[in-house]
Amino acid sequence: MTVYARVEGPLGAMLLVGEESGDGAVALVSLSLPEQKGAVAVREGWRHAPGAFVPVAAQLEEYFAGRRRVFDLPVAAGGIGSEFQRRVWRAVEDIPYGTTASYGEVAARVGVSGAGVRAVGTAIGRNPLLVVRPCHRVIGADGSMRGYAAGPERKERLLGIEGALVR
Repeated sequence: MTVYARVEGPLGAMLLVGEESGDGAVALVSLSLPEQKGAVAVREGWRHAPGAFVPVAAQLEEYFAGRRRVFDLPVAAGGIGSEFQRRVWRAVEDIPYGTTASYGEVAARVGVSGAGVRAVGTAIGRNPLLVVRPCHRVIGADGSMRGYAAGPERKERLLGIEGALVR
């Protein structure tokens, strides 16, 4: 069963979507922000279940307050994205809190060079777990805030929370 909730935060009302198992546990499938390119929209048949996302909301609140550096949440893994996208997303997850990496550096981590950097950028742009999977830590080689589906101002704000602004 797909469940969802909206959680207010400093970046706006975040839409949380998860898959509920038979025992009531929820694995996070998507976290999207208002006006995000490619954001998930609530679909018919999904159940509104704010209580299922209390642990997610608590960890997000800690992160935004600067008290959490790593998320410890069940995330739905199977069937989401291509194998290439999942490799890129794992590389993004390895970027430590408070640091950044360029798109080229992420590409090198997954064994891609040259024109393949664009494919890495596309995979990062399709990350369904904004904030939790820290694609905001990936910046242009020149330090520019480009390529964030929820907008560069939000990317800058997240990096500010982490003390990683490059100026």
